[in-house]
Amino acid sequence: MLLMKLHTKEKFSFLQLAHYLARVDNEYGKKEQEIILEYCSEMGIDNDESFDINDFCLDSTLKDFKSNRSKKIVILELMILIHVDDKFHLKEKTLIKKIMDTFKFNQKNIELYSQWGKAIAALYHQGKLFIEEK
Repeated sequence: MLLMKLHTKEKFSFLQLAHYLARVDNEYGKKEQEIILEYCSEMGIDNDESFDINDFCLDSTLKDFKSNRSKKIVILELMILIHVDDKFHLKEKTLIKKIMDTFKFNQKNIELYSQWGKAIAALYHQGKLFIEEK
């Protein structure tokens, strides 16, 4: 929805960040995989099947997002990924807090963006049910 507004380099950095977030709680499930594939489709890029969490550098990846607009898009879209499995693991919270601190967003933003992500994740699930109905 919003990812198409990112610059090309930001799209690839976002994909890496999404893969990292999806794995940070050691529970990379089907719903998270599905959302990441949706992200790729929306951004018009191929999924990075070879993502290695040990090779990922959070700090350098976050530096790729320069504008406030891009940073907000990243947080909003990551919140969908967090909430798609109906869990907000402590490691995910810690990671989001670090990203928000790096982007210089306050705690109020985290709560608002989290609520938005939860609502979109629920609507995504509902839309899938509508499509799969016979």
